[in-house]
Amino acid sequence: MPNHLKIDLETEEALSVLREIDADPEMTQRTLSLRLGLSLGKINFLVKALIEKGLIKAENFKNSKNKSAYLYSLTPHGLEEKTKATYRFLKRKIEEYEKLEAQIRQLKKEAGVVDIPGNIQNNIPS
Repeated sequence: MPNHLKIDLETEEALSVLREIDADPEMTQRTLSLRLGLSLGKINFLVKALIEKGLIKAENFKNSKNKSAYLYSLTPHGLEEKTKATYRFLKRKIEEYEKLEAQIRQLKKEAGVVDIPGNIQNNIPS
């Protein structure tokens, strides 16, 4: 009986796992952990949840060291969800960028700064 692991595809972590697996299906969970800076336990949880959601599948194979390993691949549904999640993620990041730009313009106006050349910390009065 499935555990029905809860996973939010809106997180950068879930999207990153989908992107990495799509780029390199032979990648191990340990390599995913190192590349994404997440614990091995977190990667294991994400992979299991993505498998349960039908977004990726895992197949056994023998790697170059003749050891049993998994080959991960995105399902057609996984590819579709990755594309949608990428679009939503990009949209959020653009909105964040635009808000940050507005904050920077406001701060420059308040500080009477036209432009801040070089290292900003060297140009801030004490």
